[in-house]
Amino acid sequence: MLESKIRTQEEIEQYMTELKTWLKQERNNPIEEMTDFFTKRLGIYENVHLERWAKEYEHIADYFNSELNTLLDIGCGTGLELEAIYQRFPRISVTGIDLSENMLKKLQDKYKNKGIKLILADYFEYPFGTEQYDAALSFETLHHFKYQKKQKIYEKLFQAIKQGGYYIECDYIACCNEEEAICLEQYEYRRKENNIPDDVFVHIDIPLTLEHQMDLMKKAGFRDVRVLYENCGTMIIRAEK
Repeated sequence: MLESKIRTQEEIEQYMTELKTWLKQERNNPIEEMTDFFTKRLGIYENVHLERWAKEYEHIADYFNSELNTLLDIGCGTGLELEAIYQRFPRISVTGIDLSENMLKKLQDKYKNKGIKLILADYFEYPFGTEQYDAALSFETLHHFKYQKKQKIYEKLFQAIKQGGYYIECDYIACCNEEEAICLEQYEYRRKENNIPDDVFVHIDIPLTLEHQMDLMKKAGFRDVRVLYENCGTMIIRAEK
């Protein structure tokens, strides 16, 4: 298991100062649709993610129970998190879903010999089924979506997981209400300025606070929602069904 690193109040204040400066610089820049963003960065995607979350990718499998036969991985990208999963559970059946065709092709090339089912789709709309999986996973994908979208996906995940199963989320969590509020304000402003329709996904971070994130999970039906690991703005959360 990883050792947590919790920010001090001084570190939070410094982080918020830097974040406000960065948001001001980005405020009037063009925004990119989600699929375009990742397609353009396919060649550097893995290096960028490993620079930020190498430890989390390496150890994510540690947070699953010893018996795991079926897993749903939403926003799976190129499957960086699956290397650790397959090392610990070599016979696991994985279903991965993502919006990027190019990323799914790269994932498929890496794990040709695995029993993996890949789905090119919007995971908010694609049906997961009922009680199909022992567990579900999302890794750094849900911080791009608002409350209503997150509530919907948590409800779908809850239905898709078998009774007694669980959901693991590794994601970017806002350090305070102020961070959540200013990121959401920036998101709304830039969408409006760029005339982006509500149904188009864009690559802008809008993390929720831990309190709000956990509240949505509980409203979806999950119980015993708890933080297993924290590294500044990154947390691993587990929610039981």
